[in-house]
Amino acid sequence: MSTAETGTDVEVTTVMDEERVVATAAGPALPSRAGGAGVTAARLGTRIGLPVAVAGVIIGIWYLVSDLVLNQYQRFMLPPPHRVLEVGFFTWSNFTALVSALGTTAEVTFSGLAISIVLGVGTALLMSQARWVENALYPWAVVLQTVPILALTPFLSFFFGFSLTSRIIVAVIIAFFPIVSNTLFGLQSADRGMHDLFTLHKVSRWTRLWKLQFPAALPAMFAGFRVSAGLAVIGAIVGEFFFKQGQPGLGTNMSVYTSLTEGEQLWASVLTASGLGIAVFVFFGWLSRRVVGRWYQPERR
Repeated sequence: MSTAETGTDVEVTTVMDEERVVATAAGPALPSRAGGAGVTAARLGTRIGLPVAVAGVIIGIWYLVSDLVLNQYQRFMLPPPHRVLEVGFFTWSNFTALVSALGTTAEVTFSGLAISIVLGVGTALLMSQARWVENALYPWAVVLQTVPILALTPFLSFFFGFSLTSRIIVAVIIAFFPIVSNTLFGLQSADRGMHDLFTLHKVSRWTRLWKLQFPAALPAMFAGFRVSAGLAVIGAIVGEFFFKQGQPGLGTNMSVYTSLTEGEQLWASVLTASGLGIAVFVFFGWLSRRVVGRWYQPERR
């Protein structure tokens, strides 16, 4: 082999090595658009298909229990799903009553949840600023969470009556604690090294709270919002069971349907209340991704 050919081979080998190094430094090759679309479709199919499959199993068990386990005198408490749809949703008079009750329950739910968020976040912010404030307030937040609502019914009815206000207060009481505990946990979980850096620069308490503790608390805070969203629906239903004056809600209708043994309308109200809870939960999940999703990504397996 000649010297020229040897030099050419060396140059080609060098160029190939340089390209290999550049490719390695740039990281693995990105998947093609078709491959990415396939992965996205597979994930979407998993997220939708698995819950749908579980729903099919639940409906099958529902039919099995309603048709084979219960006799005709017991079946009014668990009618088959098609009867629930036919009577509860596809009968116009029942459907309009259901929609009206849903509007009232949604009003109580969102009002109670908004008040809970304001009070819960404010209380957690106070407790995060001084240990003595936390020691003074946190035990009473726990007590408020553990007191049976039935024990507070005479007190609430005496001061606030049996209408919408008492229902909202019940929703606030039930949804308050998860917001306080999660927000306080998030505020206290800011990185210790960042705290030392802020101390080194002698920043004010407000700056430390606004630029360090509050951003660190957002993921835990929204987790509390999602938990309290479902609890606010439960609180609205419970309040409507106890305080029945004024516009009837889903809880009021459930109480009436139970006393009249109208199982189809009862289960239609139960499913509607569950749908309301799921909708509020999904909304706060979406809002959480919009607010903190750009910089906070939880570890997934």
